[in-house]
Amino acid sequence: MSLDGYIADSNESLDFLSLVEQEGQDYGYTEFIKSVDTIIIGRKTYDKVISMGYEYPHTDKDVYIITRTERPAIGTYKYYTGNLQDLVYSIKSKPGKDIYCDGGAEIVTELLKNHLVDELIISVIPILLGNGIRLFKDGQTLQKLNLVNSKQFDRGLVQLHYKCVTN
Repeated sequence: MSLDGYIADSNESLDFLSLVEQEGQDYGYTEFIKSVDTIIIGRKTYDKVISMGYEYPHTDKDVYIITRTERPAIGTYKYYTGNLQDLVYSIKSKPGKDIYCDGGAEIVTELLKNHLVDELIISVIPILLGNGIRLFKDGQTLQKLNLVNSKQFDRGLVQLHYKCVTN
């Protein structure tokens, strides 16, 4: 996200992410993605990735695309129209690795509101966008966090790793 908390600009563009692109640098993503076996992603975020000419890369994971419109599954990609809280409880009740929420802001807000997030790893891009799509929507419920670590990278990206504190 931008330093002022946006995950896209007012035109829904992600061009600002290119500020920190660096050959051979994935900011720990390759290692991180090995720790998960399930991905939850909002339909708008999924569609944005596809519209940029990319194929969604995680065919070896269970992927739940959260949507209001029923659609048939595509391989390991399942369109999910049910209750998000029920989905997370169902996944957590089974043995497996971690769950990764790959966006967007509506899904993050819903997960945080229901205290379904254990950790946050946020990469902050050194830019102020001024407006756009916020990662954390207004009206978010109080959530205490403990900083696990922070990392600074050459291009100015700072990665913050927090554990969510349960009451």
